[in-house]
Amino acid sequence: MISRIKSIFKRGEYKRIFENMISLTGLQFASYILPLITLPYLAFVLGPDRFGLTQYAISVVTYFQFLTDYGFNLSATREISINKESKHVNHIFSNVMLIKLILCVISFIILTILVFGINRFTQDWFIYYLSFGLVIGYMLFPTWFFQGMEDMKYITIINILGKVIFTVLIFLFVKTSGDYLLVPLFNSLGFIIVGIIGIITAIVKFNIKLVRPTLTELKYHLIEGWHVFISTIAINLYTTTNTFLLGLLTNNTLVGYYSIAEKIILAVNGLITPISQALYPFVSRLTVNDKENSLIFIRKIVKIISVIGFIFSLGIFLFAEPIINLLFGTAYADSIRILKILSFIPLIVSLSTVFGVQIMLTFNYKKAFSSILIIAGVINVIMGTLLILSIQELGIAISFFLTELFVTVAMFLFLQRKGIKIIEK
Repeated sequence: MISRIKSIFKRGEYKRIFENMISLTGLQFASYILPLITLPYLAFVLGPDRFGLTQYAISVVTYFQFLTDYGFNLSATREISINKESKHVNHIFSNVMLIKLILCVISFIILTILVFGINRFTQDWFIYYLSFGLVIGYMLFPTWFFQGMEDMKYITIINILGKVIFTVLIFLFVKTSGDYLLVPLFNSLGFIIVGIIGIITAIVKFNIKLVRPTLTELKYHLIEGWHVFISTIAINLYTTTNTFLLGLLTNNTLVGYYSIAEKIILAVNGLITPISQALYPFVSRLTVNDKENSLIFIRKIVKIISVIGFIFSLGIFLFAEPIINLLFGTAYADSIRILKILSFIPLIVSLSTVFGVQIMLTFNYKKAFSSILIIAGVINVIMGTLLILSIQELGIAISFFLTELFVTVAMFLFLQRKGIKIIEK
């Protein structure tokens, strides 16, 4: 078995994949761990109500981040990884960036309709516009391109720079709850600066020549990204939508309690997912030529990632109380039970990422992948709404956990029915 695994790699594959894992871990550190430095400070200074409002605004604009991404972080990554030695990369880059720009403009129009059409948003309209800078920065930064080229150190360096800027500005200028509007402002500035530096780096470093997109090419990339886009929207129905629903049906204070626990879970997920992300371009290429060996390799990934996920999840469950009390204080004691409910999500998500991304997408089960996530999203919205009305923030936490469990089990059973045995006898 070991010899077969080793035969999968060409010379230098181990080194490149390991370097990409380190780079993506650094990216997740910048995206989730660095903000945890400012999170306790903001939670204390702003208080549960204002802190909850800033987190609610982020949950709203996150929808538009997903829209502008359009699934390109997977579909375009795969296209780049397959064509990275050819000049076709110029066409892929130009087409994807144009589509993302158009979707960003559409997002701004939708936000304007939302802000001035619904009273819940009108009363705090300024914070939503300030938060929209996250969408602009996210649109500009070509994460998908760097991943496809399997040269991800730039992602890490540039993103850490942006988060450091945000962190420094927060500690320098946010002193009272009245400074809450500075939080989305600084956050947006960091994202936009990172986005501009990222796109310039990609064009200069890889000598990208921008070309005029054609309707045929634009249509092709829209079709390629469609199933992933639908899947992303479905995932959003049981991630970002949880905060959105909670804020819509309760108040900003409960959003603050829930957001604390959720961000800790997302930070831990961010330490695990780089393994899968770094391997995705390689597995995509390998599956095209050798499905049998790719499956052998994926089984190894499952064993490793399940052990890592279990250790993290058990640690969160056992130490939920000291984590919350030490980082955020007794004012956020209500977050402890929420964190315990969500604690085993890192284990569940680590497995579903492998089942869904590494196997279902690379083996071209895109439609089934989308269907499972759409069903999960609908279940979560219905179940989450009912549980929020009965037990508020605990209800949405329970719904989140059960939905993630459903996704993982459904993907596993689907693959088993297709004869793809994840666990060998």
